[in-house]
Amino acid sequence: MNRTRQPIGGAATPDDQDAPELLDVPNPFIPGNGRVRLLERMDTLVEEVSERLLDGTYRKPFIVEDGQLRYLHFSLAYVQSAMRIDEPDELDLRYTQKMMGFLLFKPQPRHLLMLGLGGGSLAKFCYRQLPGADITVVEIDPGVISLRQHFLVPGNDRRFRVLCADGADYVPTLDEKIDVLLADAFDKFGLATSIADIGFVRDAFNALRPDGILVMNLTGDKRQYAHLFDEALVVFDRQVLLVSVYDHCNHILFAFKERRFAPDWLRLKTQASELKARHGLDFPLFRQKMAQAAHLGIEDRPADFDAA
Repeated sequence: MNRTRQPIGGAATPDDQDAPELLDVPNPFIPGNGRVRLLERMDTLVEEVSERLLDGTYRKPFIVEDGQLRYLHFSLAYVQSAMRIDEPDELDLRYTQKMMGFLLFKPQPRHLLMLGLGGGSLAKFCYRQLPGADITVVEIDPGVISLRQHFLVPGNDRRFRVLCADGADYVPTLDEKIDVLLADAFDKFGLATSIADIGFVRDAFNALRPDGILVMNLTGDKRQYAHLFDEALVVFDRQVLLVSVYDHCNHILFAFKERRFAPDWLRLKTQASELKARHGLDFPLFRQKMAQAAHLGIEDRPADFDAA
């Protein structure tokens, strides 16, 4: 991947500066249960900012912490990321675990592109678990990036970098094809509008190697993203799987550029067990869910997926 070319308005983010000092206030959502940490001056009126948090008018990303877990929020409606304080590199949320299902088909990717940093869960996991991978993370919100050290996101180095840019604008600028594109880009209103578009799906297809994989987390208002499944079917020539996340409103879309994608699900049992032993995630379950999605057929999307 080109390490020097940046999209217009994009830049590598500094990682050698001190983490910003955060305003620490009692949790206004659940009184007596943890703290909220904000990108605000120390002389900010606590009552005023707490009111904005409660009525949804607060505009910056913020951290909620209960002593065991540290969460990134853009609003009360959604948890953007979660980190166990005593296990900061683990994937705590189920949807992030299932997004790693791409390793069943590409266990040693060389080039990863991630859209959306959030609390850095996927970025940290891939950095630690895939030492042979070159990883670029694109995040549009400088406020999110400024919190990276609070979520122990590694600093930029020869194989890992965080860029401040719109991911949808960045993808078409790539000079070198990538193995996997992980799209987990959200704002306080849900899925980022710039990637909820057939133009993005086409750009993602073009950015991938011939056997590359697009992985998208879809959640929030289904009217924002239900059409993406049909668009991916067209662009990726129907080589698409859609996997629901149990007990969550997330769906993970896997789109394969390989034209004759026909995995040997039985053979992948062995691979899944090896991946579980190596990375600690339930790849046998991921394989089972993906095989079920493939056997259902692409027209039999989950009943709860279509927009109302």
